[in-house]
Amino acid sequence: MFQRLDPFGNPNVGVYVRATSAHLLVPPGLTKENHAGLERALGLPPREVTVGGSTLAGSLIAGNKNGFVVADFTSNQEVAHLAETGLEVLRLRHARLNAAGNNILCNDHGAIVHEDIGKRQVQDIADTLGVEVAWGTIAGVETVGTAAFATNRGVLVHPLASDDERIFIKECLHAPARVGTVNHGHGLVGAGIAANDRGVVCGSRTTGIELGRIEEALGFLE
Repeated sequence: MFQRLDPFGNPNVGVYVRATSAHLLVPPGLTKENHAGLERALGLPPREVTVGGSTLAGSLIAGNKNGFVVADFTSNQEVAHLAETGLEVLRLRHARLNAAGNNILCNDHGAIVHEDIGKRQVQDIADTLGVEVAWGTIAGVETVGTAAFATNRGVLVHPLASDDERIFIKECLHAPARVGTVNHGHGLVGAGIAANDRGVVCGSRTTGIELGRIEEALGFLE
C-alpha cells in the first residue's frame, strides 16, 4: 500500500521514520493520523523511539529483522527500549559517521556502508545485522543510506547511480536496484521515504510519476 504524509510538516519521511520488515520505528509527537497512515501502509504497529533525545529516528537508526545500529550518543535507556523488540542493538562508534541510518543501507540480506567506517566496526555491524557488509558509494554519495532505500524486494537509488553501482547494490543486497526520485525531483531518496515489503510512505510532494517508479523499484509492480 502507498501513503503520502509529512511528519511534523516535513516531506522527508525517511529522516524521521525507520521501517524494516519486522519493525516500524517512529518519533514521539506524530499525530494520530500519521500513526494510522504509517501502520496502514507498512502493516506494522508504530513503536515510538528517540536517539539521544532526537526525533530523527530514520537518520540515526539502521536496521533489519535481525538488529539495529544506532548513533553512538544513544542513551542506555534508549538502547534498552529498542532491545525490548528482542533484537541486538549496536552503537555506531564513530564521531563523524554516527548517523547510522544515513551511513548504512541494508535489508535482511546484506548491507552497504560508508567507505570511512573502519574494518572492526564493519564486522560489528555484520554481526548485529546478521548479513555480509560491503563498503561503497551510490552516485558518488558516501552517505549511502540517504542515496538509496532498500527492502527485500528491491532498491530505489539516486537517479545518477551508475550501472556498475546498481549491479554492485544487487550483488550486495540480493535485490534489483532501479533509479528514481522523491518529493518532486529529489535524488536523496533514502531521506524521502519509509518502506518495507508491505508498502511505502512518501512525502506529499511525491508525484504520480515518481510513485510509479518507486513502486517498480521496490517490487510492488512485479
